Amino acid sequence: MVGAATCGRAAGALTVLEAVRQTVQRLGLPAEVREVGCLGHCYAEPLLVVAKPGWPMVAYGYVDEGVAGRIVEDFLVNDDPCIEFALAALEPNDLIPTFADFARGAYEQKVVLDQCGLIDPQNIDHYLATGGYGALARALAQQPEAVLEEVMRSGLRGRGGAGFPTGRKWQACREASGEVKYLICNADEGDPGAFMDRTILESNPHLLLEGMIIAAYAIGATQGYIYVRAEYPLAVQRISTAIEQARVRGLLGKDILGSGFNFDMVVFQGSGAFVCGEETALIASLEGEPGLPRVRPPFPAQSGLWGSPTVINNVKTLSYVPHIISKGADWFRSLGSEQSPGTAIFALAGKVVNTGLAEVPMSTTLRQLIFDVGSGIANGRQFKAVQIGGPSGGCLPEEVLDTPIDFDSLRQAGAMMGSGGLVVLDQDDCMVEIARFFLDFTRQESCGKCTFCRLGTEQMVRILERITRGQGQEEDLDLLENLARSVQAGSLCNLGRTAPNPVLSTLRYFRHEYEAHIKEKRCPALMCQDLIAYYILPDKCERSCDACVGSCPVEAIASNADRIKVIDQAKCVKCDSCRVACPPQYSAVVKLSPPEAVPGGGGEK
Repeated sequence: MVGAATCGRAAGALTVLEAVRQTVQRLGLPAEVREVGCLGHCYAEPLLVVAKPGWPMVAYGYVDEGVAGRIVEDFLVNDDPCIEFALAALEPNDLIPTFADFARGAYEQKVVLDQCGLIDPQNIDHYLATGGYGALARALAQQPEAVLEEVMRSGLRGRGGAGFPTGRKWQACREASGEVKYLICNADEGDPGAFMDRTILESNPHLLLEGMIIAAYAIGATQGYIYVRAEYPLAVQRISTAIEQARVRGLLGKDILGSGFNFDMVVFQGSGAFVCGEETALIASLEGEPGLPRVRPPFPAQSGLWGSPTVINNVKTLSYVPHIISKGADWFRSLGSEQSPGTAIFALAGKVVNTGLAEVPMSTTLRQLIFDVGSGIANGRQFKAVQIGGPSGGCLPEEVLDTPIDFDSLRQAGAMMGSGGLVVLDQDDCMVEIARFFLDFTRQESCGKCTFCRLGTEQMVRILERITRGQGQEEDLDLLENLARSVQAGSLCNLGRTAPNPVLSTLRYFRHEYEAHIKEKRCPALMCQDLIAYYILPDKCERSCDACVGSCPVEAIASNADRIKVIDQAKCVKCDSCRVACPPQYSAVVKLSPPEAVPGGGGEK
């Protein structure tokens, strides 16, 4: 099995897949080569998993075509499992440690991701062999009200960000008057650093389909839509294939499994507008209109797509439904916390050692997720903050890392659950610049309908830009906070209401960095270009080394009479090439802030 989701392909998985196929063919081995999805360990891509009778299933990481060929030959022919290349075993054994033997295994509990990376997402029989569509058969044997009641009892809350109780939304739609009702899956995943929904679509699309069919049965819908951004071509292809396979097997269309229930669905490709993740804007886009949010009420459950009752749920929300129907509401409530039952799926990105996907029970702390599941901060740097909840989330410092991960606790801490994106920041990240970066994203993605969102975010970005250039004023901090509160209060949709969160959370927890930029014209993290200068330490510079000279694209570095390298500050474009090129045994190139800290003056050689 070769992990060939988007993350694997970006790392070279298709080359590995071809190498495995060629080796199997060359040796004439009775082996099946599967193209599978993502196992969640994206940091170790490309991933290869070998299942051989009489041996534990073994996952290998960082595999290239040469290593892949060797593993196939040595393991399948010579019974040598190549432990030196093994990441972990997937089954208990006495030879190779399993993922459960590592710190990550103490917290990770896969429900939605359980079969991702192990089954062929393009083969419906693989899903059926794991019990797939059994929950659907069970649901169709009950009355729709009973299915709805089970989801209500489970306490499942929407995993798209808001955390609204799923059962209540379904109930409102079922009780709404209307001859036609619709179900929409929101797969418009637009948060920077988030790839949870994409992975499910690419790795186990039939799980989502089964959840959608059960949801449609419970609310009385006959037509469904999967709204997915066109930037996810592999996800679009795999979910489209799954839909066709389900139709052929009588799992979609008319009289599903002989129950008399009719339901079908189509894939709708969005153009990538972040605001279309908001449900009323998504509906407008489906109707062929500009993706602009609408006033609520009426809520979509009463009047949604083409004026008919409509339920919109996230990919992850719907993917939990088959498990709830199969194992029961009590089982689901046994995971997580009282108010936020179940598990949560996170995309670990940024300055964390083990990037990728992790599914942990709600109430797991941020510290456990980052330092145990994610193995801590990369390159031996110090943790500074975690940005959780997407671009509209908050930046939380180390003192709140023991906050349990659930909808309510994160909101109290100044952040939000969001869809599950989590970006880890280290000591080299400037929190003023981080706030500017995320706010600039939401500013660009604003649809412009609301004055507060359209103009308020623009003015806030301008203030932040001034501060990062060392041109901020002390009164800017109060102005920023007032603007942020106004944008929150005056915006129609959650994009505008949550856009100021990065600013408010960084002002709350990292105000000292703002003050350093304003009062001292200094960037403590040495990140803001206008507030730093590069300098070569004379006592560390090796006279015989010219690495920095050759790396400079503007020829700003030259040797003085003593063969010590000197940077012409007037020419320097602060590209960081010299610092990267300087051999680690010297580490002679440093950044200083403010620029005037350079000996001899920031504007001189």
